[in-house]
Amino acid sequence: MKKILVIEDEQFVRENIVEILEASGYNAVSAPNGAVGVTLALQHQPDIILCDVMMPELDGHGVLQALRGNVLTANTPFVFLTARADTSDLRHGMNLGADDYITKPFRVSELLTAIETRLAKKVTVQDMAEEKLKMLRANISLSLPHEFLTPLSGILGFSELLISSYDVLSRDEIMEMLTQLNSSARRIHHLVQNFLLYAKLISISTEHNKIRIEHYDAVLSPEHIIQDVIISKAHQESRMDDVHMEICDDIPIAISSLYLTKITEEIIDNALKYSRSGTSITVKTSHTDRMYAFEVCNTGRTLTPEQIAAIGAYTQFDRQVYEQQGSGLGLSIVKKLMELHDGHFMIQSADGQTTVRLEIPVVSEEMQQELS
Repeated sequence: MKKILVIEDEQFVRENIVEILEASGYNAVSAPNGAVGVTLALQHQPDIILCDVMMPELDGHGVLQALRGNVLTANTPFVFLTARADTSDLRHGMNLGADDYITKPFRVSELLTAIETRLAKKVTVQDMAEEKLKMLRANISLSLPHEFLTPLSGILGFSELLISSYDVLSRDEIMEMLTQLNSSARRIHHLVQNFLLYAKLISISTEHNKIRIEHYDAVLSPEHIIQDVIISKAHQESRMDDVHMEICDDIPIAISSLYLTKITEEIIDNALKYSRSGTSITVKTSHTDRMYAFEVCNTGRTLTPEQIAAIGAYTQFDRQVYEQQGSGLGLSIVKKLMELHDGHFMIQSADGQTTVRLEIPVVSEEMQQELS
């Protein structure tokens, strides 16, 4: 039996809703105000919450913020019951993570239909999440052995050589082996980070978390993050002369600095990896009132339209032809981050040239006011 929490300060309305729900086969729990409602939601963890907007002590928006901020109720379907239906009120509730609004007074059929729809959607989301996790586990089992064993073999081999031949090795030989050990360790570290991040992104790929991500995260100065990451990566590969940047003026964008750094690292890594030293890599940014565009273009290995369409976790192309390090997770992480932030991810690859273009939403005026 599905459990529904009703938070409503008007006793007659609250009791009427509870009666309707119990007559329809639901287990109903009720609260007379928002503060009690939050406590009961955490205690009972209902399948869906119906909540009035205008209440003393803690209003509906406060209830929703409290519940979305708790892991136990972050994904619980939440429907507002309200006598108000103006646009600003609706937008504010939706930005906080509400699933639906029902305007009072309502018909019984309207209430039950809204509940059934949200419960069905919750089941669908859970099924999709479970299917993605199954695919994740399957892909890990295929990719993990090789991607971990290759650098681990290098670490074991060089460390054993250092131990067995330390007395006869020159200083330069020891330094070369230590450099190789460090490189292999960094490769494993990056691989583990990407596995964990991709698993995290899959687990939060729900409507509620998407809203929370896109609404509350912002970078006020993307120019500095992008430039710093690209310069650092180009220095590591001794290719500073190959990289040419055309960075536009700063504008706030709706993504966290952590995720923008990760996106930039993965995109520039791919450009450096699949282009030869001495060939040009061009980085450009631009923006409109709504979107911030970040574009990286390199010459070298290209992808077919089929390969671009098949970009996903742990997918590698033509490994028998190209020596390709990495699990194939980089572009998959970038693609998933763009989906979660309502951005766009595009690749064009032909005639020896590949261009990756990202479009990230610019911070809205409403969000700028909240951040200030």
